[in-house]
Amino acid sequence: MFWKRKGKPAQPARSGFSVPAGQRVYAIGDIHGRDDLFAEMLDLIRADNAARGPAQISIVLLGDLVDRGPQSAEVIERAMRLREEFPDTRLLIGNHEECFLAALTGDVRRLRYFMRIGGDATVASYWNDDAGLAEASFEEVAERLPRLVPAEHVAFLGMGEDVIEIGDYAFVHAGIRPGVPLEQQALSDLRWIRDDFLDNLADHGKMIVHGHSITAEPDEQANRIGVDVGAFRSGILAALALEGDQRWFLFAREKLERAAA
Repeated sequence: MFWKRKGKPAQPARSGFSVPAGQRVYAIGDIHGRDDLFAEMLDLIRADNAARGPAQISIVLLGDLVDRGPQSAEVIERAMRLREEFPDTRLLIGNHEECFLAALTGDVRRLRYFMRIGGDATVASYWNDDAGLAEASFEEVAERLPRLVPAEHVAFLGMGEDVIEIGDYAFVHAGIRPGVPLEQQALSDLRWIRDDFLDNLADHGKMIVHGHSITAEPDEQANRIGVDVGAFRSGILAALALEGDQRWFLFAREKLERAAA
């Protein structure tokens, strides 16, 4: 579902929310297997960062690297290499990473659920044999998939975080349970919550930056900022950038190449 909201240019953050002096943060929304957009976004970040002068750079991946788009394996590989260029790269575990890791246990029931919510695309990105996958039973996929996914990918996802705090901002995948301190939040809420968080207008103490819930444009509210613009189907990947009390957005857009008729 999309909620239509109007985006805004760089501006002083509401109520004085800021990140520490000398630090610049780029928070990338849900990638969902769109490695093309991920690569384009990183180029935009490099250019934006170079244009703004020296700073300590932090990159936050808001989770849901996998599923729905066609290149989940490639997205994970690129995310793993990112620390070579940007040492302070941090990953939040999204609900789709949670389900992916559960599917790798060999449990057929968990695999079925994973594939039903878009994990079929992730399986295909590792399977590399569309015809063979189409013929495989759930039991065969559950048995083979753990051997196809590199251990390094599993370890990388498994070391993801659930809450990242930088200055007056807190980054989570889905949201938080209103009224519950950050350190007491349930993992199920951090990775899955929707309406109880999205509809709440209370001051959370920090500005909450999240993905998980798709909007047509970045969703800026007084107490939260949503950065998931549905890359897998919109062809647009968004990132929120922060420095001091300023914030702005970057957008990677798919390049449509059509042969002349």
